[in-house]
Amino acid sequence: MNFSTQVLHLVGSSATAFFLARSIRDPQTRPNTLAGFQLAESGSVPFLTALSERATAEGELWLAEKLACHAADERRHGQMFAQALKQLNKQVIDFKSLPKPKAESKPDQRQQSPFFAAYFDGYSQADLSPQQIDWTVFIASTYILELDASKDFARMASALPTDPLQSANLQKALLTIAQDETGHAAYLHEALRRRLPASTVTDVVDEWRTRKVNAMLAMVGNLLQKGQTPNLVQDGAPTEIADGVIELSELAAA
Repeated sequence: MNFSTQVLHLVGSSATAFFLARSIRDPQTRPNTLAGFQLAESGSVPFLTALSERATAEGELWLAEKLACHAADERRHGQMFAQALKQLNKQVIDFKSLPKPKAESKPDQRQQSPFFAAYFDGYSQADLSPQQIDWTVFIASTYILELDASKDFARMASALPTDPLQSANLQKALLTIAQDETGHAAYLHEALRRRLPASTVTDVVDEWRTRKVNAMLAMVGNLLQKGQTPNLVQDGAPTEIADGVIELSELAAA
């Protein structure tokens, strides 16, 4: 990673930390922030599950087990964010009730997002499907995302007050998620080391770090152009969450 990329990475990380800390502390923006994380964490479960099944079919049993555990963690994280929203009397917006776009085909979420469009620049939607994605591409790209996410969640936890209890419970949940993401980054880096020589691992990680920096710049440019993030929440708690007996603190301890 060259010097300019290192500087941009530091600047981008600092800006992200400030933005997320402000978003999670502010009662007005906290629900939308939690909803975004719920969608991201829960949305990754089918992809990781499909990858685990593919790894099993290809005889990659160690990787298959790690991916299955990863999927289970992300499912639990989604439940934790949903529970946190429920405590605010909010839930993720029902996208099925929104007007459908004129285009019949639904683009992949990664293609819709300026961040992912830049992060996976040069790769088609088919290239990124769980059935076809190159293992090194998946492992290295996800390693960078998980490593950074672990730090982001830890910073957000430290930005929250420990009082009232609702905020303290969310803080514990974020620290639990940060710890899980650290574990994900660790197994993904080990997977790279199992596949590639040490020098190649460094080169691949540097490539995806550079891609992440470029993706952050694309995302910031998009936010500046639009002026605000889309609304992801509505009032009320989903029935399956409201009727459940699992509380946020219990999910964090699971």
